[in-house]
Amino acid sequence: TGTAGGRPPCSPCPLCHQYLPPTATETTARLAALRGAMRARGVDAYVVPATDAHMSEYISERDARLGWLSGFTGSAGTAVVTLHKAALWTDSRYWTQAERQMDCNWELQRTIWIKSIGLWILEAVPEGGNVSMDPFLFSIDTWSSYSEALHGSGRTLLPMETNLVDQVWTDQRPPPASSRIYSLPAELLAGSSWQEKVTGIRQQMEQHVQSPTAVLLSGLEETAWLFNLRGDDIPYNPVFYSYTLLTNTSIRLFVDGTRLTAEARQSLQGGCPGPLCVELQEYGQVRDHVRHYAQGNVTIWLGTEYTTYGLYGLIPEEKLLEESYSPVMTAKAVKNAKEQELLRAAHVRDAVAVIQYLLWLEKMVPQGLVDEFSGARHVDALRQAQEHSRGPSFESISASG
Repeated sequence: TGTAGGRPPCSPCPLCHQYLPPTATETTARLAALRGAMRARGVDAYVVPATDAHMSEYISERDARLGWLSGFTGSAGTAVVTLHKAALWTDSRYWTQAERQMDCNWELQRTIWIKSIGLWILEAVPEGGNVSMDPFLFSIDTWSSYSEALHGSGRTLLPMETNLVDQVWTDQRPPPASSRIYSLPAELLAGSSWQEKVTGIRQQMEQHVQSPTAVLLSGLEETAWLFNLRGDDIPYNPVFYSYTLLTNTSIRLFVDGTRLTAEARQSLQGGCPGPLCVELQEYGQVRDHVRHYAQGNVTIWLGTEYTTYGLYGLIPEEKLLEESYSPVMTAKAVKNAKEQELLRAAHVRDAVAVIQYLLWLEKMVPQGLVDEFSGARHVDALRQAQEHSRGPSFESISASG
């Protein structure tokens, strides 16, 4: 008799290897290592999301904890590992992929609701048990939902700053990004210098009824937009790992400063010393700086959509100004005339590449010389040949028939 997913039941795992597709990842040793780390810290269930510390839609290989632990590489999912069970929740786009990529250590749950994850945890973890998560990988709202799901159940939700997956991933984990962080080329500057953008945000701070003393930026595109900088730390995204703490008189950029090009560094520090001088701090120092800054007589303005519960929890509630999006994100959303002109020009260049591709397909398909994959690679190459191309915005998705 098979399971609902078509895979025969199997326990212990080695007995069912004959039933697994060749695409499945062997996770027995990884789960054993994680459970060892859990036991050492008194953790009964550990929740692993498919995101990073900036709530990014796409993530880097280094942040693909869920993929490494479970074998499942889809862009949306949540895993829960107990001392005896492991389960993955994902939506219908990925059910077939998950079945092909996960071995029989894992149960596939065909839903994404935190309520259903909570019910599973309540069944799998006895009363008095600890459910742990890395607070720097969950949004404020998501953390609250888990807290609500476990409230009054006799299980404790335990924030743990040491990420247990990272601890057992050890030297197999991909290294941090090392490519250059560069200034936006002059011909693509969208009509505003970073100094003008900072001045505009400071004006919003002054005019706000709650008079915030600082803005904290966690979304990677926020910092990239504010300083007119770009990187490629995440595939298909022109961003770099960073945080920004902007006050009325100072600007702190938390980033690996060794990666900045000479031009980018000069751009940021040309106004030093002074209120338009960007002070570079190590990326990993943001927690200590926020914690220290929040001890003063301050009000910190942040966007809850991109701030993790971990950072949020460092700031006393009475010193917070919370809105769904930071003033930088809302300013970025309103495109000026120059930005609109550049957007239209980019779409024209893209249209040229697509027309070239359609012409190529007309010639090649009747000859039987092209499939969806080779076609996708060809359209990528045509786009790459266009001026200012920095690669596609996501992996080409193509189909036929």
